[in-house]
Amino acid sequence: MRRRTARSSPGGVFSKTFAALGVRNFRLFFVGQLISVSGVWMQSVALGWLVLQVTGSSTDLGLVVALQFVPMLLIGPYGGLIADRNKKRRVLFVTQSLEGVLALASGLVVSTHHANIQALFLISTLLGILNLFDNPARQSFVQEMVGPDLTANAVSLNSVLINAGRLIGPGIAAVSIASWGTAASFYINAATFVPFILGLALMREQDFTPMRTITKEKGQVRLGLHYVHSEPLLRGVIVGVALVGTFTYNYTVTLPLFARLTFHSVTASNYGWMMAAVGLGAVLGGLVVAYRSKPTTLLLASVALGLGAMLGLVSQMPTFSLAEICLVPTGALSISFITTANSFLQTHSTQEMRGRVMSLYALAWLGTTPIGAPLTGAVIHFTNPRVGILMGSVVTFVTGLYLLRVSRRHRVLEVSSNVAPL
Repeated sequence: MRRRTARSSPGGVFSKTFAALGVRNFRLFFVGQLISVSGVWMQSVALGWLVLQVTGSSTDLGLVVALQFVPMLLIGPYGGLIADRNKKRRVLFVTQSLEGVLALASGLVVSTHHANIQALFLISTLLGILNLFDNPARQSFVQEMVGPDLTANAVSLNSVLINAGRLIGPGIAAVSIASWGTAASFYINAATFVPFILGLALMREQDFTPMRTITKEKGQVRLGLHYVHSEPLLRGVIVGVALVGTFTYNYTVTLPLFARLTFHSVTASNYGWMMAAVGLGAVLGGLVVAYRSKPTTLLLASVALGLGAMLGLVSQMPTFSLAEICLVPTGALSISFITTANSFLQTHSTQEMRGRVMSLYALAWLGTTPIGAPLTGAVIHFTNPRVGILMGSVVTFVTGLYLLRVSRRHRVLEVSSNVAPL
């Protein structure tokens, strides 16, 4: 009887998939963030519901969502520069504490009946400013906790965590809003920042991988932009993420309209099931990437091609059930694309530039939302939801071909550089 190796055994698969959780500092980060992210998704649902309660306007709802990303769109690289200049853990202490205070203040605004649309615009803008600094620090902090060898695994597990929060948070928000009112979701979210901040405080400084910071000088944002532009692989990946982020990652626009207009759903339940299917696929896809992924541009190109093809299939599904089934692998490919891009950028950028590189990644992925969401909505308005999803499919597939070309060109240059002159 052949002996089963550790690689193929259930224990070996488990230990490889969750390898980064063997690092104490990352384990504290993971647990604290799972609680915090669930709270953030609670607040996101409550904020959207509150806008509809206050004004009933879908335009106002779109503006409230867009304002959370406008600061990143306008000055995203500056947030990365702050991450490069300072200890990442120190930045997160500040941003997470302020986000908790903002959530508490938001709850008080609702409880005291001062939740007008101007106040909600202000809350969204302040949240966007905090995310401008929090996101690049959080992204680049991962390698500092686990080291370069486990970065890809940690990034994948982090993506699983975020999508788990997306599954958990809205459900808790629905219960809390129905039982205690909208303000409760803001108060609960404020409380969820405490475990994350406590986890940061309990981390052992001596266990961190040493990372260099930079001193304050003029032109450092421009230097970061030049660095990415001068590195073809980094430039190609960020361009690819920007294209997919703008035209494809608009599920909060495409799916509710797909459910309502295409499948004639009279309640939000079908939309909820669609989002759950995407979230389930994302969790499964993240676990697969955590186990198998070594981030390369070839892998990223392959995932983009698969995602483009699957979105095209979703857009043509004749029934709701078939569309929902197709959304599970779509969610898996979606998270695989963004996780592979994240891991690649972190492992192929220098320590001194990593914060600025990850801020450009955040700009490409999240900062394009104020552009992509209204554009997708306009396309659907003048055509139908199938066309809106198909547009994302075509752009994603073309992006895959572009990344394939980037990967091949890089391999050709590597081979050329290794050929000795005659």
